Amino acid sequence: MAEEKKGFFKRLVEGLSKTRNNIVSGIDSIFSGFSSIDEDFYEEIEETLIMGDIGINATNAIVSDLKKKVKEQGIREPEACKQLLIDSIRAQMDVGELAYEFENRTSVVLVIGVNGVGKTTSVGKLAGKLKAQGKRVVLAAADTFRAAATEQLTEWANRAGVDIISGQEGADPAAVVYDAIQAAKARKADVLLCDTAGRLHNKKNLMEELKKINRILEREYPEAYRETLVVLDGTTGQNALVQARQFAEVADITGIILTKLDGTAKGGIAVAIHSELGIPVKYVGVGESIEDLQKFDADEFVNALFHQEGLTKC
Repeated sequence: MAEEKKGFFKRLVEGLSKTRNNIVSGIDSIFSGFSSIDEDFYEEIEETLIMGDIGINATNAIVSDLKKKVKEQGIREPEACKQLLIDSIRAQMDVGELAYEFENRTSVVLVIGVNGVGKTTSVGKLAGKLKAQGKRVVLAAADTFRAAATEQLTEWANRAGVDIISGQEGADPAAVVYDAIQAAKARKADVLLCDTAGRLHNKKNLMEELKKINRILEREYPEAYRETLVVLDGTTGQNALVQARQFAEVADITGIILTKLDGTAKGGIAVAIHSELGIPVKYVGVGESIEDLQKFDADEFVNALFHQEGLTKC
């Protein structure tokens, strides 16, 4: 395992400490407090998972899977099925083999999200990570309605050493994307990374804006692989799930960037989003630096949640 990944795992363990206290301590007390496996035992597990923001659908799937395996394996002692529970949580979060296909193709990545969730910062970090992989990256500053968004993204572009295409504040975002497409093609970019607006309080405007951007992409850059990521703030718990659902109504979301996992007791929302919406969490953030945004790894996440460092992948 690279030093960067080792360091990230440590930060993830630290970042999930409040979530761990919220979920794992409750689970531990259930396993130590029950002498037999019965309906009360399962109900306590359900309540602990739901209170930990893992969500009703995910919780039902996890507990159903646990019941099935306990029956199949003839387990009678509560402590003996703890690992089965951990494995069931892990199974809810597999991102799939093609989750990062855009890295291997000429691609356009649209990033959307409401103000304050860390969207523009996430775009900048992702640009830095792609550049570090040897990719030619062009940034499109298409969030033209938020004051200072372009200035902030320009700072990240300079830090990452990538090109940026921008317009005036209040300019048509689709026009910025059009210019960025021409630049990406001329410079033979591997990835065109677009910071776009996310004004959920007026979904009609957002939908029209995204439709316009999509029409331009289809017309001007039909050969590009498409990825649409929504950035969510992990500290908001169930509100993040609500936002994800609303964005899924207006855009073809292919993945989630879950930020601010450091210092939240609501990290279980990563499980809920995937289970409830069928949209995988593809990146998680636990800090301010580029290294603090990493690809989501279900094994790593669950190991950090249950602090099983020896089991993390190398």
